[in-house]
Amino acid sequence: MKRRTLGNGGPEVSALGLGCMGMSEFYGQADESESIAVINRALDLGMNFLDTADMYGKGANEELVGRAIKGRRGEVVLATKFGVNREGDSRSIENSPAYIKAACDASLKRLGVDRIDLYYMHRRNPAVPVEESVGAMAALVEQGKVGHLGLSEVSARTLREACAVHPIAALQSEYSLFTRGIEQEILPAARELGVALVAYSPISRGFLAGTLPPADELPDDDFRKHMPRNVGENARHNQALAAEVKRIADAAGVTAAQLALAWVLAQGEDVVPIPGTKRLRYLEENAAAADITLTPEQLGALDAAVPADAVRGTRYPSMSEVEL
Repeated sequence: MKRRTLGNGGPEVSALGLGCMGMSEFYGQADESESIAVINRALDLGMNFLDTADMYGKGANEELVGRAIKGRRGEVVLATKFGVNREGDSRSIENSPAYIKAACDASLKRLGVDRIDLYYMHRRNPAVPVEESVGAMAALVEQGKVGHLGLSEVSARTLREACAVHPIAALQSEYSLFTRGIEQEILPAARELGVALVAYSPISRGFLAGTLPPADELPDDDFRKHMPRNVGENARHNQALAAEVKRIADAAGVTAAQLALAWVLAQGEDVVPIPGTKRLRYLEENAAAADITLTPEQLGALDAAVPADAVRGTRYPSMSEVEL
């Protein structure tokens, strides 16, 4: 597996990482034994960059990842996040220094490790100055509990303010052929600041793979059932775009998911996609995308098939907690 470096002086990671969220929540039922097998197979394939968060499964996902990497810690660049506090059915965004310290200690315990390689602020609460939050995160680096810092779904302004306090290795944002809004301001700012982009949902939650069923066929515990992009006329429009991607993939002799991942990889050596999966067959398919080099003609065909503003519908039912 090829390698890429996160930021200036950040960790070296596999060109493709593994998003572990769906192993515990949000995408319907999962099998823990297969999920653990997926994580271990990813490490066997050289995919050493694992992504989780304390809010996934209310901590259960960190515990699962911790069990999976037991005995293999030295092979893993481990990333987790704080900031989305879940109590019962309610959520709040917590960025206070006291909360960050407690959240880090809790994550370390659940993961069964003494150091988090990359620690993200999952979402920003604008009521807390970013200087205070990043200052508290920097203290964790000084204490040896965290190796490098990251932010998730923040604006260019917030990213600049954070970098003025402490080096930021990575910005995690949604990025794919279907989601390109960060190209306008956020990605240029990250590059100016020497911050790598970790691209989540690079296959647009299965939409670009052609495997996402219509919303009314999804189980109630699959949050994609309520995605504006997957409902009604939006869904029909976006499915036509995905069909064009599949047509280009068929001509190239690869799957649509592989083509979508290869497109993200082609956007720069500072971009690391982290497709999530809980199935071994999809892991193997995704991993093979790292060896695909798209031609200028193929990249041009994809840009023509899916222009930056072509997709209809927002990414989430509410966009109030992103790009702050």
